[in-house]
Amino acid sequence: MRKMKLSDFDYNLPKELVAQYPLKERDTARLLVLNRKQGTIEHRIFKNITDYLLKDDLLILNDTKVLPSRLVGSRLTGGKVEVLLLNRKANLAFNALIRPSRIKVGEKILFNSAKLYGEITARDEITFSTKDIDTIYKLGVMPLPPYIKRESQDLDNIYYQTVYAQKEGSIASPTAGLHFTEELMQKIKSLGINMAYVTLHISYSTFRPVKAENINEHKMDEEYFKINGNTTRLIEESRLRKTRIFAVGTSSCRVLETYTLRIQEGYTDLFIYPGYRFRTVDCLLTNFHLPRTTLFMLVCAFAGEKLIKKAYQEAIAKNYRFYSYGDAMLII
Repeated sequence: MRKMKLSDFDYNLPKELVAQYPLKERDTARLLVLNRKQGTIEHRIFKNITDYLLKDDLLILNDTKVLPSRLVGSRLTGGKVEVLLLNRKANLAFNALIRPSRIKVGEKILFNSAKLYGEITARDEITFSTKDIDTIYKLGVMPLPPYIKRESQDLDNIYYQTVYAQKEGSIASPTAGLHFTEELMQKIKSLGINMAYVTLHISYSTFRPVKAENINEHKMDEEYFKINGNTTRLIEESRLRKTRIFAVGTSSCRVLETYTLRIQEGYTDLFIYPGYRFRTVDCLLTNFHLPRTTLFMLVCAFAGEKLIKKAYQEAIAKNYRFYSYGDAMLII
């Protein structure tokens, strides 16, 4: 496998194309359809996705649910503190991103007018005074990504969650799935198209900056995943019938490619970049991703760097909305 530089996965995006709010109607987002074999690009509306699905196709969606894991508190000496809860450790200790970073071990942070406090018990770790985890998350808000330049609002409790979210555990939404409505999903099923679910709890690992100039040296952190028996049965049936398997989102894609090894539950650190040979996924539905990220590298691996960059440049020229609340791309 050839060595690839981080700079190979860069592109320029006008900041005004970064979507700051969701569309009121989820399925009215734009849909760029990229045909890998023909090298063609079409521009549609997301609800038109059914035009590209065939009877007995299998759509796999990530049913993870985003936790309201961003908390704002204050120091005893005054001053705001932002805490992003990453994952729970023992009892009510959490790994966390804490800002400002100069806070010392042993310092207490007050939340909800001092009705709850957390103590910095180690670097990037906070332990809460309550015994009830629900008390903590009731004080939290949706952890919007930093390129959304506003505070989380009530609307984000609805729109930053897929309509089929079930399993709590993510700190970010599987954004390709945000475009589905319950009505559209019913229409897809009525056409004889199968839908099934996997779970991957999206962690900070997915967004951790790639710092190695030689991307082959980048190491993904582990993220928990699970595939239930019904989903594995449908995957095996699709393989036998040679019908297409669609991954809805890069997180679903990584689970399905991990399942190639017949692993149904555990932790995956699979890093997909150009040169990777896909074994399970035939088609990919995804949003537009930040440059120089593992997500952008994955779509380049799936469709080829040249074709993806062509599609991105056309999306920019046609003023598509980018990133979490942005438009979608279907790669067939």
